Amino acid sequence: MAEHTPFDALQQIAGGYCVSRCLHVVADLGVADFVDAVPRTAQELAKDLGADPDALCRVLRLLAAHGIFDAKGDTFQHSPASRLLRSDHPQSMRAFARMIGLPINWTIYEAMGHSVKTGHPTTEKILPDGYWNYFATHPQEGRVFNEAMEAKAHGQIAGIIASYDFSGFHTIADIGGGRGHLLQAIIDSSPQTSGVLFDLPQVVEEAAGAASSRIKLQPGDFFHDELPRCDAYTAMDIIHDWDDEKALAILKAIRHAAPTSAKLLLLETMVSEAPGPDWAKMLDIHMLVLLGGRQRTLDEYTQLLRKSGFAFRREINTQAGISILEAEAV
Repeated sequence: MAEHTPFDALQQIAGGYCVSRCLHVVADLGVADFVDAVPRTAQELAKDLGADPDALCRVLRLLAAHGIFDAKGDTFQHSPASRLLRSDHPQSMRAFARMIGLPINWTIYEAMGHSVKTGHPTTEKILPDGYWNYFATHPQEGRVFNEAMEAKAHGQIAGIIASYDFSGFHTIADIGGGRGHLLQAIIDSSPQTSGVLFDLPQVVEEAAGAASSRIKLQPGDFFHDELPRCDAYTAMDIIHDWDDEKALAILKAIRHAAPTSAKLLLLETMVSEAPGPDWAKMLDIHMLVLLGGRQRTLDEYTQLLRKSGFAFRREINTQAGISILEAEAV
């Protein structure tokens, strides 16, 4: 095997968007749904998909070189990675790949220099009404985004439930809990526990089906409205959406509602202190460019928690791409 030179590294990274775009297109077409146990030729796949055989073959050849699909002569079959692109896979990543490849995200990244020069999200230049409002007013793309977030959550929730015992809590509030997938899983795993789903009014309205004798829905804005008084709080992928000032405001709002000794469980993807490629470091740039938020190290979270009136107790790696940061109101 030829030695990987600095020239190779720059060349691969500079042109890396080509690989990403191939993945997005293949996910959009649903190619993985047409690949099964028996290897298939690009000609056969193209006929099913309404694609050009030669172009599809070349795209799949490139993806296979990166471990997505397995090329055998002129046929293709699944690799462990491409199997995750199937729509019917329990941990399907198809919706996530489609969401990352949405045209609006490419448009935003075209102007990424704005974020590097100013430290502000690029969306303030491209989407004056904000990133979330864009999806609210573009329902088709909003559906892809929601499917991606739901699939991601389902894949991580199993790891969260397996990693932490929620049964000792009487009432848990899920702050910014969306449609209630995490809270429902917690309630299902802890028969003596009840929950409060707190999110914006329009989100809570969409989550109406989650309401039950053990789950109460409470609409509100954590920057302005009173949060519920509970003995535990969860916040999954919430704090990373915001800069330090707003993140601190959210944590202080939770502390204001929380009784002393109440537990706060932050569920976040942590930035490793170690060098080398790390999804959290890439996600950090997404947060910068799209929302003005950031991924954080454990030390950065510990400082935020201390400033907001919580004492950090421990980090639990769920082995599902997300950590539980347990803190206590003091």
